[in-house]
Amino acid sequence: MPVVHWRPLDNFQNLRKEMDKKFNRFYRSMAEDSESVCECYPMVDIEETKDDFVIYAELPGVSKDDVKINLADETLTLSGEIKEPEAKEDRKFHRIERSYGKFQRSFYLPMQIQSSKVKASFKDGILTITLPKKEEVKPKEISISVS
Repeated sequence: MPVVHWRPLDNFQNLRKEMDKKFNRFYRSMAEDSESVCECYPMVDIEETKDDFVIYAELPGVSKDDVKINLADETLTLSGEIKEPEAKEDRKFHRIERSYGKFQRSFYLPMQIQSSKVKASFKDGILTITLPKKEEVKPKEISISVS
């Protein structure tokens, strides 16, 4: 009678592989059914100065008309669409690495903002949003008097 090695963890590894296959198939079918959403959100830098928050968002190749900025309560939402190039019969792609579709990012602002003074500019593919802080939340320096 031959000796058979019993490996109890093999059963769990096989179960995990099967579950991974099922989940991958499920998520892939959901992605095909859902509306096209860009998986890569715009990369952002958020800077805080004494007077402002400044958000810099990378949006190369995007028109300013395809971007929307919404400020509600303490949340700033940046949304828009990265459009695919128009198809032409005389060309074909060998590789597509850029993502296309709709995008949306929301940012919680930890302080109150003067919404009437928010400014946005768009230059060289960088969207810059300046969010001035309200006066009452700006840091104040208190002078010390000598008596």
